[in-house]
Amino acid sequence: MANTVAFGEIALVPLPLRQSTFNPSHRPLFSLSFHNTTISSSPKLTALLSFTQSQGFGFASKEQKRTDLVQTSAVRELRGSLLSAQEHRFAIVVARFNDLITKKLLEGALDTFKSYSVREENIDVVWVPGSFEIGVVAQQLGKSQKYQSILCIGAVIKGDTSHYDAVVNATTSGVLSAGLNSGTPCIFGVLTCDTLEQAFNRAGGKSGNKGAEAALTAD
Repeated sequence: MANTVAFGEIALVPLPLRQSTFNPSHRPLFSLSFHNTTISSSPKLTALLSFTQSQGFGFASKEQKRTDLVQTSAVRELRGSLLSAQEHRFAIVVARFNDLITKKLLEGALDTFKSYSVREENIDVVWVPGSFEIGVVAQQLGKSQKYQSILCIGAVIKGDTSHYDAVVNATTSGVLSAGLNSGTPCIFGVLTCDTLEQAFNRAGGKSGNKGAEAALTAD
């Protein structure tokens, strides 16, 4: 009879050695029993358990290498091309505050519309006191359903107080809400800059004209 060693509430019960033939369909060559039993410390059992564990780990590594193949349908890519917006009608809402900047942005937008054959009579420019008021007016224009899209132009320059953050947040959410509530696309063309120099760079300077870019989006 083999020597035995107590192993608490868990014991390993060996199966006959003749079942140690390598076969992936076989279960591990030992079983667990949750009773007050004992575990054999015989050399044969030790060798058997060692063999079983190595083969079991081998099976696990093979199983881990299996991956499910996901079939995907061909991806279709849709691209738009606008050569002429002659029959489209647009509205531009422009903030008077920081008009040294906003006028340049407006000029860039008008030049872009002209390059895409938009007629002057199909462009309505609406001036508002500041960027804060842009969203309210844009929403009313959008609800009229007369315009292809509404272009929102303004410039907010950071100062020494938190007023900048309040205006930027209100302007951003206002333009977003205007588009959602009216069903007409409202294009965000408001500069939010730390310095006046940054604003000039984005109003026809070395960083381009963001008004022109917004108009291209509106087309």
